[in-house]
Amino acid sequence: MIGLKKGKWHNWKKRRHFMSEFDDIVKKKVLSYHSVAGGDINEAFQIQTEDGTFFVKMNTISNLDMFIQERKGIEAMAACHVIGTPHILQSGTTNHHSYLLMDYIESGKRIESYWQVFAQQLANMHRTFVGNQFGFSSNNYIGSTPQINTFCDSWITFFKDYRLRPMLNRNKENLYASDIQRLSKIMDHLDEILIEPEQPSLVHGDLWSGNVMTGKDGKAWLIDPACYYGDAEVDIAMTELFGGFPQTFYTTYRQYGCLRSGYEKRKNVYNLYHLLNHLYLFGYGYYGSVLHCIEKIERSW
Repeated sequence: MIGLKKGKWHNWKKRRHFMSEFDDIVKKKVLSYHSVAGGDINEAFQIQTEDGTFFVKMNTISNLDMFIQERKGIEAMAACHVIGTPHILQSGTTNHHSYLLMDYIESGKRIESYWQVFAQQLANMHRTFVGNQFGFSSNNYIGSTPQINTFCDSWITFFKDYRLRPMLNRNKENLYASDIQRLSKIMDHLDEILIEPEQPSLVHGDLWSGNVMTGKDGKAWLIDPACYYGDAEVDIAMTELFGGFPQTFYTTYRQYGCLRSGYEKRKNVYNLYHLLNHLYLFGYGYYGSVLHCIEKIERSW
């Protein structure tokens, strides 16, 4: 194309390429689309068609399983019928990409009691009966990191063998021998810090402010889960890891009895998992946070 710079030429080709794929994905005439925030892992788009607006996340074909597992998590939360989640339409592949297609969530103005209602809805999800074992129907991902969900009768054993130990193994090149010894000691004494919940809870698994949206109804909607059946406290602990929610959220949540005595000590163990994952994914910038977390755990027993 005469007069079109190389960069713009490639963008134009990419636009035509995506338009063709979108037609195949939504099975409707695409009127327009634009890129939206989709996290560090995926490309994401809002698609306008003759029949409505859709949201699609895309990645390489080899990463299809990430979308399959995300879909399972969203559908598990939706099955509790207590909190807003996206309506999933389908997951699959085109000739060039894997994708996850869902209805577009229209944003609204938060209701006045937003944080109290969110806390109540999350507590109700956590209190929904999901069986007597910890784990999930399939392995999934925390970010892009594989997450093992083999069923287990003991929460403490599950968290040690399928959360902390795999993450420690992934980070052996990022940690000093002394760090590994300290982490191994924590795992050896985990039964002195953690306690067994009365029953497993369906947890979001990656609950921070970036994975909570305000829907058209003005209430909280949950997105991008890493679901499994675990201790409800892991979700609350992670909300505190990166900034936290307003105090009214925690005050309301506590009224439903899902946090037990000693939570302030246990939350550091639960957040150690996420900090180790960030160290693994993003590197040395999280090393100091990992050490600080280890120190807090060591002081707690």
